[in-house]
Amino acid sequence: MSEKPTAPALAAAEALRVRLARCYTGAVHDVLRSMGHEHIVLPSDIKPMAAGMKLAGPVWTVAGRIDRSRTRDETLRAWCTLLARAPAAHVIVCQPNNHEVALMGELSAQTLAVRGVLGFVVDGGSRDSELVIKHGFPVFCSFLTPADIVARWIPDRFGETVTIGNVAIATGDFLLGDRDGVVVIPRALAAEVVARTEEVVSTESEMRRALIGGMDPVAAYEKYGKF
Repeated sequence: MSEKPTAPALAAAEALRVRLARCYTGAVHDVLRSMGHEHIVLPSDIKPMAAGMKLAGPVWTVAGRIDRSRTRDETLRAWCTLLARAPAAHVIVCQPNNHEVALMGELSAQTLAVRGVLGFVVDGGSRDSELVIKHGFPVFCSFLTPADIVARWIPDRFGETVTIGNVAIATGDFLLGDRDGVVVIPRALAAEVVARTEEVVSTESEMRRALIGGMDPVAAYEKYGKF
């Protein structure tokens, strides 16, 4: 059984999250690729429920499956257990192993927000879209549907590595999501990736000013080494 994070560890993770939130997915992607990592971007159909939604932070994983042998009570109790176990200051990443039902809705979103959870990313569906958007809880999903989990779906793994597309995601990895999609940073690389991304963003800002000032694009590439 893993130990609870210490206060200094939590503070460090929060400071890193704040810095990551100032970045954007394209820059993080480019940094990870420059470090030799390819399988880092979730499938392109996983998008924010609304433009402007952004997510950054450490991951807590959940997986589950369709099980129509379970009763209404069993599935709802299991779902409430998931909500209760989700740790504050984390992003839930869910691999539901189905594209039939919604794994997030208004009441669940509000519950997680009150409990300090940062957001929800699912390789599957969500519902109650207008209400979720109204309350501002960040949800990234691959489709919308009114169909719910009741007597249909049950979670069966918490905190274990899940795979979405070609990306293996472990609890404790860091994630950044914006309008372009979602990129995952392995936990051991998070601090270095954020620091490198901040350098990239700073360089891009300088290059942007130069281009707006009339610098030739080739000259800009030769000076800054990127475009």
